[in-house]
Amino acid sequence: MASLLDKTASALGMSTNKTGSVKLAGHPIHKIGYGLMGLTWRASPPSQSQAFAAMKEALNSGANFWNGGEIYGNADRNSLHLLQEYFTQHPEDLSKVVISIKGGCEKNGMKPDGGEENTRRSIQECIDVLGKAGKKLDLWESARVDPQTPIEVTMRAAKQFVDRGELGGVCLSECSAETIRRASKVIKVEAVEVEFSLWETTIVSNGVTEACKELGIPIVAYSPLGRGFLTGSVRSRADLPEDDVRRHFPRFSDENFGTNLKLLEEVEKIAKRKGCTPGQVGISWILAKGGKEGLPEMVPIPGATTEERVKENMVHVELSETDVKEIDALLESAEVVGDRYGGPTQAYNFGNSPPLKE
Repeated sequence: MASLLDKTASALGMSTNKTGSVKLAGHPIHKIGYGLMGLTWRASPPSQSQAFAAMKEALNSGANFWNGGEIYGNADRNSLHLLQEYFTQHPEDLSKVVISIKGGCEKNGMKPDGGEENTRRSIQECIDVLGKAGKKLDLWESARVDPQTPIEVTMRAAKQFVDRGELGGVCLSECSAETIRRASKVIKVEAVEVEFSLWETTIVSNGVTEACKELGIPIVAYSPLGRGFLTGSVRSRADLPEDDVRRHFPRFSDENFGTNLKLLEEVEKIAKRKGCTPGQVGISWILAKGGKEGLPEMVPIPGATTEERVKENMVHVELSETDVKEIDALLESAEVVGDRYGGPTQAYNFGNSPPLKE
């Protein structure tokens, strides 16, 4: 029986349950996935009960692709441990969810280490933690490209687990087009996770989408809501809590906030006309772009810590061709200022690795 949300969405030309054409590790996944970062990696993470409620709502709303990370917390508490606890309590969901875990950084750190030893350690630890709840690791993802280690070395180490049937497949994140092509010569790359949203479209111009389209690799679009900016919930830097990590990101600085807010205001006008939220416009635009105009399939993975936000994110607004062209024109004229990240993390964006010498 259709829920009130489904009925309301249908009346407004929206949908809440759309299985897409993308398969990951052989499993069909929903058009919209679920990002787990905020459930364990923030100054004040939600309680276990709140996290479980959000996760359950995501699955009930159709989001059967969940994206987490070893780096989302520390070695003792990260996405893996939350997932282990969830599946222990909800074993009925074990076969319903496709799990992708970002790893490959130094243990308890953010510096990428794509060497064979650390890659094996990372994958094995992911397998072991999830295995305690009877869950197989569907996808392991190189979180960042190690600039000191050829990507072929990392992929060969991961391939050993795939060949033994211990791992469903391998993904890349924050990588260059060259890295994608080189990795694909070693193993099938199931997906490439990169930032893509109304205020971050670099992958269209730097060759990443071209490489993925050429090789038939879907894009997993992280931060599809611009780290919350496109929801309209943050109107100034003062709205960010003192311990909020976004205070360290240049796009949220006082000097850049006002300029970036102009884009949000235009998106809000479109949302008002469509009878939806600006965040729903942002996610639906990504879906509308996927697989068209020379782009690969796109799977946005908005994060949410509450059931209400999950429900909102899972509503797909039907955008007409005219709507999409209007948004595209807006992005052509809009000015988005400030780097995505601050500090040393910025150096790992769209990473490359040294050539393989054999």
